[in-house]
Amino acid sequence: MKTKIFLVMLVVGAFCAVQPAQAHHAFAAEYDLTKPVTLNGIVTRMEWANPHGWIYLDTKEPNGAVKHWMIETAAPSQLSRHGLKKADFTDGMTAVVKGYQGKTDPGLANGRTLVLKDGRNFYIGSVGGPNDGAEPQ
Repeated sequence: MKTKIFLVMLVVGAFCAVQPAQAHHAFAAEYDLTKPVTLNGIVTRMEWANPHGWIYLDTKEPNGAVKHWMIETAAPSQLSRHGLKKADFTDGMTAVVKGYQGKTDPGLANGRTLVLKDGRNFYIGSVGGPNDGAEPQ
């Protein structure tokens, strides 16, 4: 009887562990590797949230119009491991983000690197992104 209960709990535990992995999207499903972007703009907001952070950046188009970008970043724990802190972000600061544009939303991007106004450079890419050389070795 104890063996049966143990096996049932083991199967349930394995199922629960697999669920988050199934729900997570792949880079290629949402972002276009053939559309790299370099965005130089003003940070309007930073969401330091799980499972991904989000940088909201306003850039100027050639015609002078403002374009609003949502840039997906790695999780806060990963950003912290790369030396970035929540306090590094203030509304109105300038930043340069390199990454890849979304497939269906022209205002969506997956960030790979971030350069702050003071010149500090950070890797902000999510796990499972492209092997483009941006990730530190």
